Amino acid sequence: MQNLYVDDLGEGYPLVLVHGYLGSSEMWTLQKKFLSKHFRIIAPALPGFGESYKVKSADSINAMAKKILQCLDEKNIKEFHLMGHSMGGMIVQEMAKISGERVKKLICFATGSIGDIPDRFESLDTSIQRLKKEGIKETVKRIPPKWFVDGNDAKYYYFCENAVKETTEETAHNALNAMKNWRGYENLKNIKNQTLIIWGEQDVSYNFEQVDTLKKNIPNSRLEIFKGCSHNAHLEQPQKFNETVKSFLE
Repeated sequence: MQNLYVDDLGEGYPLVLVHGYLGSSEMWTLQKKFLSKHFRIIAPALPGFGESYKVKSADSINAMAKKILQCLDEKNIKEFHLMGHSMGGMIVQEMAKISGERVKKLICFATGSIGDIPDRFESLDTSIQRLKKEGIKETVKRIPPKWFVDGNDAKYYYFCENAVKETTEETAHNALNAMKNWRGYENLKNIKNQTLIIWGEQDVSYNFEQVDTLKKNIPNSRLEIFKGCSHNAHLEQPQKFNETVKSFLE
């Protein structure tokens, strides 16, 4: 069985970074460069995605969460800060549900509590149907530009292009189904970790109601809104994003 690819760099208290749909560990490059000066960064590539393209993909958010927890166990990391982006935000909520006592601080970035993602630029069913009809090559050209205000002209868009080079249709399909079948709303009240919610004001994947639901239902949480950003604030305003994360975790 293939092991997940995991970037492990820097020293200090561990900070685990979980990427989203059609992502990779490389998507956190600008965060790793800055935050590894202050924390030990653990950035896995999810099964089937990015640098873990040889690993069999998972078809549930729970399975992805357990896979990352297994990686942390193998590294003997018992406690950690945790940040997840988009689908990765669902995964970190699930990790907090399974092993909340191990999570010191939690960051839910551009994500929500309902896997079917109400008011997304297109429904997950539509994404599944179009993936099946048009194939993976068209999907990876079509979806990522929606994550930036400047589309594929964005300065760091190339990270998205690199991430999907080896992604298969099966991996993408399994992830869409995993999101569609996941629901974390009922557990929000049980998340006791201090939580930062980050959202780009022009995000067309997750609307304000989604992140506001997180803020209203996670007891010890606050919301930081990035103006002039879409779904990938960490690549659109990296300096502000990195400073916001560092300040919260200190």
